[in-house]
Amino acid sequence: MSSVTTPPDRKNFVTRYRESRSLQKSVGMALRWILAVVLILFSVFPIIWIISASFNPLSTLATQTLIPANAGLDNYRFLFESEVFPFPVWLWNSVKISSISTILVVTICMFAAYAFSRFRFYGRQFLMKAILLLQVFPGLLSIVAIFLMVSQIGDVLPLHPDGTSWFGLNTHEGLILVYLGGAMSINIWLMKGFFDTIPRDIDESAMVDGASHWQIFWRLLFPLMRPILVVIGILSFIGTYGDFVLARILLKSTEKYTLMVGLQIYTSGMFSQKWGPFAAGALLGAIPIMIIYLALQDLIVGGLTQGAVKG
Repeated sequence: MSSVTTPPDRKNFVTRYRESRSLQKSVGMALRWILAVVLILFSVFPIIWIISASFNPLSTLATQTLIPANAGLDNYRFLFESEVFPFPVWLWNSVKISSISTILVVTICMFAAYAFSRFRFYGRQFLMKAILLLQVFPGLLSIVAIFLMVSQIGDVLPLHPDGTSWFGLNTHEGLILVYLGGAMSINIWLMKGFFDTIPRDIDESAMVDGASHWQIFWRLLFPLMRPILVVIGILSFIGTYGDFVLARILLKSTEKYTLMVGLQIYTSGMFSQKWGPFAAGALLGAIPIMIIYLALQDLIVGGLTQGAVKG
């Protein structure tokens, strides 16, 4: 029985083809690794530079080096020991305002989205379009109107026992009220999209068993909403925590400042810029956001993708 042999030319062609493919794969892998390293360095370098600046006792960026000379914790001690720049108070103000705003936004948007998704009432489509239309206009267009409204509200509503207004200028309550108004539209639509993905058969089955709307919402739908609630909560917390413009306009006294407004003071002086404390404060201020992301990262992607399935 004769064996089939491959011609020498065909063997050489197959060998060269395999070598070429192997070379292409190696080159492609090397290029991907180079691109990945460049992107990682591009992303990490600012963080490394800020960390380095936070340990620089000179508090300047003009002579900043990657490894500063005489590195120490002077900038961090300055943050917690300075009476003129109360960094712990600013950090607490930001966490308090962001937490209260987040809880209120999630609660109000949850009930509103449930009503838009499950009930049919007169003006429903108009209200949904109006809410979406509000999101089209940039927030900067309404800054003057917001300032005047908050100022007038403070003149009408009752006062604190110390004589200051509850919701007027230079109050955390007034700032939270503004944050609530700005966070409703897109969050209601996002949460409504998540509600629409939950089958209505669950509601109908519960109604057959005699459950009320509140029982259906609280016992059946609410446990299924955890991913979208986490997403809305994180987006709301980060948005208010990192806001600078509204907080700078509505808050006037140093003890009322949020973290972003307070950190800006370190760099606002013409001849007394404190870049070291600014970098140290920025790093410490990023800790709450980092903790939230690490603790809830598994729920973020699920909530965003499921909530975007239907409109």
